[in-house]
Amino acid sequence: MQTVTTIRSIIDFDRPSQGIGDLGKAGFERALLDFSAVCPPGLLEGLGKPGFQSSRHTMAAEEPEQLGEPLREFFRQCGEAGIALPIARAPYLQTDTKRRDLYDRLRALALESIRLCGEQGCRYLIVQPLPAGDQRDFYLSLAEAAGRHGVMILVESRCRDQGGHPVRGPFCDERETAAFIDELNRQAAERYGAWKAPDSQEKGGPTADNYFGFCLDAGTLSLCGRNMHDFATALGKRTKAVALRDGDGHDEMSLLPYTCVRKGQAQTDWLSLIRGLRAADFDGILLLDYGDTAAVLSPILKPHLLTMAKAQGDYFSWQIGMERMLRKHSSRVLFGAGNMCRNYMKNYGEKYPPLFTCDNNRTLWGTEFCGLAVKPPTALLELAPDCAVYICNIYYREIEAQLRGLGIKNPVEYFNDEYMPSFYTDRLDAVTREYDGKRGPAEREAAGRGRQEGN
Repeated sequence: MQTVTTIRSIIDFDRPSQGIGDLGKAGFERALLDFSAVCPPGLLEGLGKPGFQSSRHTMAAEEPEQLGEPLREFFRQCGEAGIALPIARAPYLQTDTKRRDLYDRLRALALESIRLCGEQGCRYLIVQPLPAGDQRDFYLSLAEAAGRHGVMILVESRCRDQGGHPVRGPFCDERETAAFIDELNRQAAERYGAWKAPDSQEKGGPTADNYFGFCLDAGTLSLCGRNMHDFATALGKRTKAVALRDGDGHDEMSLLPYTCVRKGQAQTDWLSLIRGLRAADFDGILLLDYGDTAAVLSPILKPHLLTMAKAQGDYFSWQIGMERMLRKHSSRVLFGAGNMCRNYMKNYGEKYPPLFTCDNNRTLWGTEFCGLAVKPPTALLELAPDCAVYICNIYYREIEAQLRGLGIKNPVEYFNDEYMPSFYTDRLDAVTREYDGKRGPAEREAAGRGRQEGN
């Protein structure tokens, strides 16, 4: 998976060096090429209205062929800093716009965005649907240019404004959206032939013979009350990017994930999203969109925000790719004989069977847990070099340090049960009772301590 950061409220295009340097220091290697940052919806909305004044900041909206001019220094410095631009966002209109007279302008801006993407080696372009009108003709009008420049167009769900409140708009039904994308690709192939993606060194670039894919926007789907698990599984491999942004479920906003909380509960259903993407075996772009969070922070604090955002991107990649992590090793053992071990065995034990598990609790050594022999940590010294150790305990870093201190050089992975399939987590209490009934007093007491401590 590729983790990509927003540049909104991070990069000043007149003086981009500080923002680009901060991205690099935070560990980001990829950023969003956001054309809407130099041609924002509010600017487009004001075109031609009384009081509108032309300036160097309005030239992209007035003359689409000038869209790339404010970005030239940004492009140059990204190249020097090694910051790739694998995905872009085209300019779009406000959700409450009534200006259908701007549709041709929007199409021209999208076509220029495609050209600039091709020039910069950017392989995906998110193009939001029109607020109203013929979506099929709009997207198909971009297909020939997309194929010529080697850019895949990503369709995105969108809200509509109704009396100041967001409601479901285009592409907010997962099955209709999947069918729409398939039909777009069929018609584009009929008109322009099978599209072949150019060679790209960036893993995750377009490889299928398709002109169109999908960007799953967590913020929009949350606003529209859609089930993100169902959306992710229905769209499947059509989903090339996922926009990760938090919000309160009532207003359009782009906040850092897990930061919009009410009474200790997240307002975005991240559980549903991660499970759905895991089930779909998603391995595309994770786009961190936290521009509103960045907008209110002092420049002194923004580098720390970027560090946190990078950590969150890594976390989402780890959670979504949990099963991919399990299957990359041909043999494995577990560390921990508690709830996480039990969850592993219920969900993955048959598909990816461990050789045994081990635990620091001496009273468990020589017993069995969920059908696995429980051994002391020193037993790991006898493993073949390519056998991986999966830590099933929340004290990941402490235990990894313990293993390295013992001289264990095998691959060490962190296993986590936060986003297990609900079919199994709903049954955990019953499973706990079942196994507790088969163990002796010492084993039950140790398992009880593990449940209290998160083991």
